[in-house]
Amino acid sequence: MRYATTAFSVQPLHDLLLEVRDHYSEDNYHQVQVDTTREYEQILQVFPYSSEALEKAPLPRRFPFSLMVPKVYSQVKEFIHSCLRFSDGLNLSQSERDDMLRRSTNVLLTRTLAGCLTTLVRRPGLSLLQLIQVTINTIYLEQASVYLEDVITELTGYNPKQEGGVHSRLQGRSMFKDVRAETEQQIYMQLQTKIDEFLSLAAYDWLLAESDGTASPYLVDLIYFLNSTFTAFTNLPAKVAQTACMSACQHIARGLLAVLLGEEVKQLSLGALQQLNLDVIQCEQFAASEPVAGFEEGALQMCFADLRQLLDLVLEWDWTTYFQEYGTGDGRYGRVSPARAAVIVEKLREADKRNMFSVLKKAERDRKKLQETVLRQLRQLAGKEL
Repeated sequence: MRYATTAFSVQPLHDLLLEVRDHYSEDNYHQVQVDTTREYEQILQVFPYSSEALEKAPLPRRFPFSLMVPKVYSQVKEFIHSCLRFSDGLNLSQSERDDMLRRSTNVLLTRTLAGCLTTLVRRPGLSLLQLIQVTINTIYLEQASVYLEDVITELTGYNPKQEGGVHSRLQGRSMFKDVRAETEQQIYMQLQTKIDEFLSLAAYDWLLAESDGTASPYLVDLIYFLNSTFTAFTNLPAKVAQTACMSACQHIARGLLAVLLGEEVKQLSLGALQQLNLDVIQCEQFAASEPVAGFEEGALQMCFADLRQLLDLVLEWDWTTYFQEYGTGDGRYGRVSPARAAVIVEKLREADKRNMFSVLKKAERDRKKLQETVLRQLRQLAGKEL
């Protein structure tokens, strides 16, 4: 095209790109709140957003996106206007001018803005709530990218239907989708990291004589954190919120099971198992409370099924049922492998060895014999599975 060989200064456009980057970097990640009707209308003048519910809501009103969204959108529009002003002296046809604006805007979106967003979401210091807000921001920027195409059409006056040509589409939507996919992965990873921090605070007394009847403080704090966090997921796509919630429950269940079965725990009392059982009940109640909408009934509780069945089996000492139903596929303890069960029984046996005087009591001697019998059968079954 003719404009491709024309020399011109790109410094003004370069400065504008830096300004776009700076506007994103200075974002405070707080939803835009307006206290007056005038402030509300000022946002709508800058950014094409429509919500009947927000329109009818009493003041102060809160937009779902942060201030970065209208700022970046207005800067991209200014970039388009700057490109148009540059093209005035190039003697371009309407179609050439339209094509130049679209190509230039695509470069801005897919290189400069995409690079800024990608760098942002990979920033180590970005919090979970900030990542959530970034994800929400990209949703509204993606939705607004169609209006940028309308802006270009209005500025150039080029109608491909009348001229027999075609528009090259802006690539903003696909770019925002890619950035959002990476941001969502960061959300899932950071959520699991936060859960690990809470689990690291667990201080179980694995030789506890008897539970005090309440859930562990660290677990109560973890559930409070999750409830607060998932409240902030309200404006996220349902699939993202559900994936985060499901992965959080699965991660907690795996973490608790790993601690229980881990080699660090050499001895285990029934009192300690009762305490862990109270914590798992707390987790199950959280899962049943529907912290995120859209799950089938019982779906989240299933995350804790392996742990629940293992605890029920050992606490109720229901080995008769276990061995009778083993291998049927639909038994009450169908998710309990013999190898896992054997680990728990071995740890219980090791804890009983600490009390040297208990072996003098007939009940304790009978219990020890039963432990040995159960352990032998479990090892036999575990050997067949190998």
